[in-house]
Amino acid sequence: MIYDSAVIGTGPAGLSAALNLKIHNKNFLWFGSKTLSEKIRKAEQILNYPGFYAASGETLQNAFMDQAEKMGLEINESMINEIVPFGDHYALMAGADFFEAKTVILATGVSVKATLKNEAEFLGRGVSYCATCDGSLYRGKKIAVLCNNARFEHEVRYLAEIAADVQYFPQYPSIGVLPENVTVRKERILGIEGAMKVSALELASGKLEIDGIFILRDSISLSSLLKGLETEDNHIRVNRRMETNLPGVYAAGDCTGRPYQYTKAAGEGNVASHSALEYLDELEKKV
Repeated sequence: MIYDSAVIGTGPAGLSAALNLKIHNKNFLWFGSKTLSEKIRKAEQILNYPGFYAASGETLQNAFMDQAEKMGLEINESMINEIVPFGDHYALMAGADFFEAKTVILATGVSVKATLKNEAEFLGRGVSYCATCDGSLYRGKKIAVLCNNARFEHEVRYLAEIAADVQYFPQYPSIGVLPENVTVRKERILGIEGAMKVSALELASGKLEIDGIFILRDSISLSSLLKGLETEDNHIRVNRRMETNLPGVYAAGDCTGRPYQYTKAAGEGNVASHSALEYLDELEKKV
């Protein structure tokens, strides 16, 4: 099935885009976290969001979730790790699954660059962003997993079923129950080492020999997510219609650059969805 659109991100920009697509009765997918935005929830006080005077982030977050529920919006928590052109539409890869959509709205928040030394250099040579894609390559081996969100713990458990030894580096406080072959490490990873492939991690305490590392983050680098996407200062380059350089691909919110403001993100999400709607109309005229 080819959807009209796929919205990636559940912050204000993604919510705004999803609401507008829903109002226009489009068939679309919305990817992200069912708790929407952790960044918003942690905000102490928000003074410039219209209609919410001096609201806490939790108050705004709850209002967003309530509206999404009442509008019948459904969130798919699959992690999109690659988007590729597929004829006149796009294929979105989520581990072993893939989805197809005529348009894509990127509302991924501030894009994460490769934050570990040599991470980008070893991508595909011992560094992976997808447990279900590459997990079978490490059967019976020793691996490391760096993870910044508890919602990816199911992937850690999946990897533990395959690998003999999992060295786990969580970047969040409350850690769930994990298999016996998972060792939780509190140290910070300083870098990745190896020759042709990953062979070790550089830690403050010394080297940790491994066969590979899985990096599970809420977002990945833009260059890895969608090849050919034009960026500037690690933000997606867009025009006032939120159009990127790729046909049918739009971006909104913090991923397009400063100011990092919730009101700006919501407005851009609305504009991006309207531009996607116009693009879909043009596609129908060509049929």
